[in-house]
Amino acid sequence: MRTVAPFGSWHSPISGRTATAGLTAGQIAAPSYVGLVGDEVWWVEPRPEEDGRTALVRRRADGVTESLLPPPWDVRSRVIEYGGRPWAAAGSGTGTLVVFVHCGDQRLYAFRVERGVRSAPFPLTPVSSVGGGLRWAEPILDLQRGEVRCVLEEFTGEGTGDVRRVHVAVPLNGSAAADRSAFRELSPAAHRFVSQARFSPDGRRAAWLAWDHPHMPWDAAELRIAEVTDDGFMRQARTLTGGPGDPVAQAEWSPNGTLVAACEDTGWWNLYAVDPDTGDRRSLYRADEEFAGLQRLGLRWFWPLSDGRLAVLHGVGGQRLAVLDPDRGELFDVPGPANEWLPHLDAAGDRIVGVAAGRHSPYEVVEVNAASLTVRSVGPEPRFTVGAEYLPASVPRVFAGSDGRVVHAQVHPPSNPGFTGPPNEVPPLVIWAHGGPGLRAPLALNPEIAYFTSRGIAVAEVNYGGTPGYGRVYRERLRGQWGVVDVEDCAVVAQALIDEGTAAAGRVAIRGGSAGGFTAVLSVAACDLYACATLFYPVVDLLSLAAGETHDFESHYLNTLIGPKHRTDLYRARSPIRHADRIGVPLLLFQGTQDVVCPPPQAEAFVSALSSHSGRYEYRTFKGEGHGFRQQSTLMACLEEELRFYAEVFGFPVPQVY
Repeated sequence: MRTVAPFGSWHSPISGRTATAGLTAGQIAAPSYVGLVGDEVWWVEPRPEEDGRTALVRRRADGVTESLLPPPWDVRSRVIEYGGRPWAAAGSGTGTLVVFVHCGDQRLYAFRVERGVRSAPFPLTPVSSVGGGLRWAEPILDLQRGEVRCVLEEFTGEGTGDVRRVHVAVPLNGSAAADRSAFRELSPAAHRFVSQARFSPDGRRAAWLAWDHPHMPWDAAELRIAEVTDDGFMRQARTLTGGPGDPVAQAEWSPNGTLVAACEDTGWWNLYAVDPDTGDRRSLYRADEEFAGLQRLGLRWFWPLSDGRLAVLHGVGGQRLAVLDPDRGELFDVPGPANEWLPHLDAAGDRIVGVAAGRHSPYEVVEVNAASLTVRSVGPEPRFTVGAEYLPASVPRVFAGSDGRVVHAQVHPPSNPGFTGPPNEVPPLVIWAHGGPGLRAPLALNPEIAYFTSRGIAVAEVNYGGTPGYGRVYRERLRGQWGVVDVEDCAVVAQALIDEGTAAAGRVAIRGGSAGGFTAVLSVAACDLYACATLFYPVVDLLSLAAGETHDFESHYLNTLIGPKHRTDLYRARSPIRHADRIGVPLLLFQGTQDVVCPPPQAEAFVSALSSHSGRYEYRTFKGEGHGFRQQSTLMACLEEELRFYAEVFGFPVPQVY
């Protein structure tokens, strides 16, 4: 017998601590940067309960899973602020040599694992006091030369734009730990941004992606190729294919010497063989779906197998794992319930490893046999476990805008076996605007959503125009229209759910973080659909960002999203801080003190503007947190405060935990 109780007030076993065990940096916590090291599977995973650090973990051949480094070691790169692959390991003698980036000082460190015993990590690179210092990503071990090749991000001054990025080789013996001159720069710093260079099977050629301001990589990354000298330098570099309007998302060498690249010729990221001499492309498999996505550093949507086939991720919206035989043009999907795979593939022989989740299952590392397509779970143990009856029956939906355009979303209705709402009432609804624009809300188990739905609050995640995964046309709807299309698409979903009776007027909230916070606060200023808004480290002042008050990677992103910087009228019109007088509903705002993407002065100026117009708001800051909260204490505080906020706005008693 279910108890009748107000929506939002239902008792739930999903506590703030339980839910936040599966969260990090504003997203679902997931293992990442998975790799095969001999018979073992290695990866990194977030540990919110360990001060938000990222742990390096391995699953040994005997099935035992262990963390390789204790706290406070934090294996995470900050190159371009979003990082990249932070570790590499290889068999060396009778043991394994490991190189990793420690987040705290961004130095490279090395240690050995010998017969199950780990040596103490020792530094390979020095600390620089200039600006953001020296940062490292994408290490590849070159044991023959006694080096590790990396992408180096080196700050040359105190400004966020005083920076260079270059391919570098660092000695593995520690001789560069206090000596910057001991690095070998393998290629000229000819471009503002570079990915790690991939050497051809014979070691004679190297290929990598490069791009420059004012472009983002998904708009303009070009595929560069160079000759590799006997001592490892990359000479005679040239652009092979790609560039502005013709981006390349990823490039890898197959064992037979074929250079495979993900390009967007057809309006979808598809795979091509690229002639390393001429740059001519040959389609390997053409389909109106995505075989790649928006690259930053180190993301792998495909990986060559030893027999010439490719492990690939593909799909519209969510991506699944498949094996592609390019010679026959055949694609074989890996069976199973996993409908969301992250771009963290690796393979060796018949073994493929990746990270996958389902609607009711958390992200986990899985291994697939490339011959039989059988799947086995590798780890880690689920950090969020609760009965399926407390999880929402999530439904992907497509809504129609007024001009006929489609809007992708997923709706998560309340679910709790012990409670039901009062007759003739509908639950409060919270519209979630994801933290893109270059992100997508995955249809995967999200404990944060279950925290609300198990208490009787519905959630609708909107993958508004500009979201990747639905083809170039959908993604480019946001070009020059950020703050317009995203706001309209969220309103389309909210109004449609009200019209069909899933939600009720006056009982709809909106929330978002970063770019999603920008969308949320503009939404409450633009229309009267929403009763309140929850904002996490939102973008609020476009003019300040355009003037350099953000990090280098995204310092020109607004050129694409808003328009040329001289169009100050557009920047002013779309800046939430300029519309504080139009916000008539309460706001709950969370901000990290160490945020370099959306710096605290922006949030402080925004709440000052709200105060001057008698706006209703609550503002909380969290010391030591950056752009995307990582400490479990912070995540819990935010979640519980958000629930209390909705209880006050919608008028239900704050629910208890069983």
